[in-house]
Amino acid sequence: MSTFTLIHVAISLAAIVSGFIVVFGMIAGKRFDRWTAFFLATTVATSITGFMFPIHGMTPGLALGLISLLVLTPVIYARYSRRLTGVWRRVYVVGAVFAFYLNFLVLIVQSFQKVPALKSLAPNQTEPPFVAAQLVAMAAFVVLGALAAKRFREQPVTAS
Repeated sequence: MSTFTLIHVAISLAAIVSGFIVVFGMIAGKRFDRWTAFFLATTVATSITGFMFPIHGMTPGLALGLISLLVLTPVIYARYSRRLTGVWRRVYVVGAVFAFYLNFLVLIVQSFQKVPALKSLAPNQTEPPFVAAQLVAMAAFVVLGALAAKRFREQPVTAS
């Protein structure tokens, strides 16, 4: 793997790990300001670095990166400009969980492409193990998102 690929993968994994911390924080009713900033920065960075690979034409990965950046724009606005007040709290929660899900979805796809044991289970990424992994992830993120939306109480962010 090239150095750039390793950097991109490290950023992506950091975004996923910090995403778990942020989402479980939301479910616990905690804001985790530093982890949130790290999650948002690494999630934006993983999408941006994904566009820097020498790929010609649109791919599913590039489309997910574009969707992620479009979703993250109101998420960042809700968190830092609107300080999670009113409807912006829900915009933040739903958008952050969805951006996290998109990162996780790419992890599933890349794992089935690169990990030999998974690739042998679903070489075309249409086989039942691949579809099952995607469906389980989607269901889990729907549950996590619903819990986060319900439990992350309105606590306006103070200017710092």
